[in-house]
Amino acid sequence: QVQLVESGGGSVQAGGSLRLSCAASGYTYYCMGWLRQAPGKEREGVAAIDTDGSTRYADSVKGRFTISKDNAKNTLYLQMNSLKPEDTAMYYCAADPPTCGAGVSWYNYRGQGTQVTVSS
Repeated sequence: QVQLVESGGGSVQAGGSLRLSCAASGYTYYCMGWLRQAPGKEREGVAAIDTDGSTRYADSVKGRFTISKDNAKNTLYLQMNSLKPEDTAMYYCAADPPTCGAGVSWYNYRGQGTQVTVSS
């Protein structure tokens, strides 16, 4: 069983930055990732990090977002730079997908989410 709690969301202007954090508890030796869902749109995978530390990104965020994990603190991060209005969404931390890929949008465990709003 895994418990995931996100924090760090907020409102920023386009071009700004935010860092999301996800405190994980329980068994966390899984591929982990960040998902997002905007109103009226399907949930999409944003980034994933495998157990060996390798990372994967959706094309829409490549070069702007960085996923990382501090294993000592059991915390997952998503550094988001050069934010765009189209990045506005609820962001979810997730663990244990069927396969570890950036575009994967279904995971066995998911947090409650944190809202990110980017204004133009």
